[in-house]
Amino acid sequence: MNLKRSLLKVKNFLQVFMEYKIKEECKLEYEKWMPEVKSKVIQSGGNDYEWFQSIEQGSLYVEMFKVPSYEKYLEIKKTRQSESEPIFKSIIPFIEGGSKKIHCWAFERKE
Repeated sequence: MNLKRSLLKVKNFLQVFMEYKIKEECKLEYEKWMPEVKSKVIQSGGNDYEWFQSIEQGSLYVEMFKVPSYEKYLEIKKTRQSESEPIFKSIIPFIEGGSKKIHCWAFERKE
């Protein structure tokens, strides 16, 4: 997506993927926090939220949701990778490598 287009509302929602690895000893505590994280993502503008755990790498988790614009994606990404929002901050100690290891991408649907 070029920068000029990024300032426009995207015709269809963008699909966001957030991926990170949880410390093995923290998985249960992390999973207890996730309903609140999900609610906060939705409150922040994410739609159709889904949460997955890798079958092959049990400590690898992915969150997927849709956002209406590139700007909304950047806003959520910035908040998730910082410690400014208390609910999102709550899971950072469980992530291998901390907030720098929250990988986030936005994808545009192709026909």
